[in-house]
Amino acid sequence: MLIRNANLLNPGTERGIYDILIREGKIARIAPHIEAEEDVELDVQEMYVTPGLVDAHTHLGLKADSQGEFYADHNEKKSILSPEMRAIDAINPQNVNFEEARKAGITTCASGPGSLNVIGGQYACIKTLGHIVDDMVLDPYFAMKCALGENPKKGYETTRMGIAATLRNFLFQAKAYAEDPNHKFDMKLEPMVPVIRGEKALKIHCHEAIDIVTAVRICDEFHLKFTLDHVTCGAEVLDFLQKRPEIPLLLGPTLGHRGKVELHGKSFENVVKLAEGRDVCLITDAPVIPLEYLPVCAGLAIAKGMPYERALEAVTINPARVMGVEDRVGNLAPGKDADLVIWKDKPFVVIQDPVAVFIEGKRV
Repeated sequence: MLIRNANLLNPGTERGIYDILIREGKIARIAPHIEAEEDVELDVQEMYVTPGLVDAHTHLGLKADSQGEFYADHNEKKSILSPEMRAIDAINPQNVNFEEARKAGITTCASGPGSLNVIGGQYACIKTLGHIVDDMVLDPYFAMKCALGENPKKGYETTRMGIAATLRNFLFQAKAYAEDPNHKFDMKLEPMVPVIRGEKALKIHCHEAIDIVTAVRICDEFHLKFTLDHVTCGAEVLDFLQKRPEIPLLLGPTLGHRGKVELHGKSFENVVKLAEGRDVCLITDAPVIPLEYLPVCAGLAIAKGMPYERALEAVTINPARVMGVEDRVGNLAPGKDADLVIWKDKPFVVIQDPVAVFIEGKRV
C-alpha cells in the first residue's frame, strides 16, 4: 500500500508532506515522493498522519466494562506480594474498550495489575487489535507492578512504614535468591530475578510526594531500574525530580476529578512543570480515564503550555521506549510496524475521530 501526500507528524522526522510505502505490515519507505506501483494507493490530500498512539499504563481488558467490580481481574486480593501474577492470563480482548481504543487511534498499550498489592504482578505490552491475547503481545512481561501509598495501605490495613518494610524485605529475599546458583525454584521469587538484575523495571504506583521519594530511595538502595507512575503530587518535590532526569515519569490520569486525598496535586499545569527538561509519558490509567481519551489528555497538556512536539512524543515514542518496544512502534520508520493514524484536522488541538487507523498495515 502507498499513502500519498501525508502531512506527517512523526517523532524523528522533519515536518512536511510525505509518501509512505507499506509492505507486509511494515513501513518500507518514507520520502517526499515515492515512485512505486501498488495495488492500493491512498491519497490523503495533506491530511495529518501520526504514528499509532501508545499508552504505557492501563488495565485494558482486566477491568470489565459495564460489569462491576465482581468481574474485575486486575487486583489479586489474596496476597500483598503477588509477582507471579501475569496480566496475559486475564486480559480479555473481547472487551469493548479495545475497539473503542483503536478507533480513537491508540494502537499499543501496557496492561497489567492494579495497585492494591505492594508487588502486583507482571505488566504486558499489547496491540489493541486481535481476539487472542497471545497474538497481540509485544512483550508479555516488560515490567513488575509495585504500589506505594493509600491503595495498599487501605487494602491491608498497614502504614507507609509497613509498606516500605514489606517491599524491602521482599527485595532482600529476591536478591538472595537471584545470587544463589543453587536456589530451589520459588514461584514468587523467580519473576523477581530480572528485576534484581536490572533487566525489568519496577513500575511503581505513587501519587503523593512522600511515596515518590520513598520509591526512589528504595530503588537506589537495590540499584533497580524503575519508573514512577502517576506522580500526581510530583510538583511538590519538583527540585528533587529535576535532579534525576533519567527516571521515566508516567503522568496521569490527569483528566477527571480528585477522587481521593492523594490526588490533590492533579492538574495539567503540574504535568507541564514535571515535563520540563525531560521526556515523559502521558497515561490514562484506563479505565480510570477511558483509553480513547488519550488524545484529549495530550491536547489539555498542550493547552497548559507543553510544546506540541513534546506532547506527541509523550503519547508515541516515549511510552514505546519505556516498554522497550521502540524497535516496533512509537514512530514511523522503515522496518517498524505500519501502525498509523490519519486525521482530518491537527490532532490533539482539535477534538475529533480519526479518518482512518492502521495496525500493522491493516485498516481497522
